[in-house]
Amino acid sequence: MAINVFELFGTLGVDNKPANEAIDETTEKAGKSSSIFSKLGSGLKVVGAGMAVAAGVAGAAAIGLSKQVIGAYGEYEQLIGGVETLFGTAADKVQGYADQAFQTAGMSANQYMETVTGFSASLLQSLGGDTAKAADVADQAVTDMADNANKMGSDISSIQNAYQGFAKQNYTMLDNLKLGYGGTKEEMTRLLEDAEKISGIEYDISSFADVTEAIHVMQTEMGITGTTAKEATETIQGSLAGMGSAWQNLLAGLGNSDADIGKLVDNLVTQFGHVVKNITPVLENIVSALPNLLNGLVSAIGGMLP
Repeated sequence: MAINVFELFGTLGVDNKPANEAIDETTEKAGKSSSIFSKLGSGLKVVGAGMAVAAGVAGAAAIGLSKQVIGAYGEYEQLIGGVETLFGTAADKVQGYADQAFQTAGMSANQYMETVTGFSASLLQSLGGDTAKAADVADQAVTDMADNANKMGSDISSIQNAYQGFAKQNYTMLDNLKLGYGGTKEEMTRLLEDAEKISGIEYDISSFADVTEAIHVMQTEMGITGTTAKEATETIQGSLAGMGSAWQNLLAGLGNSDADIGKLVDNLVTQFGHVVKNITPVLENIVSALPNLLNGLVSAIGGMLP
């Protein structure tokens, strides 16, 4: 069919209302679409920025954790090397005690090994090189240090310094233990004599092992022994210290391909449970006391206002 071009243009030119309306509608929709896409683009920019920030935070946290793991494991490598050198075949025994020190002494494994290696040479010498016996005595000594610090409220470093002095036959810091003895050789002799009366065992002041054994006897007699292990489960401060030490053990374990990560995580979770158990009564007391506190404050303030 032939199309009259002039007729077609004439129609468009004279009666173009439907076409104009369609064009206007299309233009309006395009404008709305442009606005929507503009807003969508802005939203995506915000989301993208948020994701970038989150990724940055996660990356920074990962870097920080990696540094802690590398530092803890690097220290562990150095300390375990010293333990192996000093204790030989009994090194695994020392390591076993170190792994439990977060409960028994409130220390991480690294802190425990650092403390033990500080006096082990003298201990081994006083025991004739018996490494297995030295491992047991060392563990008892470290636990006694922690118990003394917890019971007497002393700084653990002052107790550790005292023991390192005893290893060198220097007794000037005996009074740091707050057991009722002064810082002299004569006072240490008196302590050994008092311990002998209790245990029936004769102690030689020239033997560092005997000195630690005598101190243990006296602390047991005074009810000091075992306080750290008890506090690790029953007090807020003790459970927090245990949880912190368990966390440090986990950090070192994350860098060790031979570590039992499952056990380390269980230790941390267990200590966290003790923390929750110990702080819950305190939080309950705060909540129950708040109404009385607020009422008292309101009444006091109301009485002071004109």
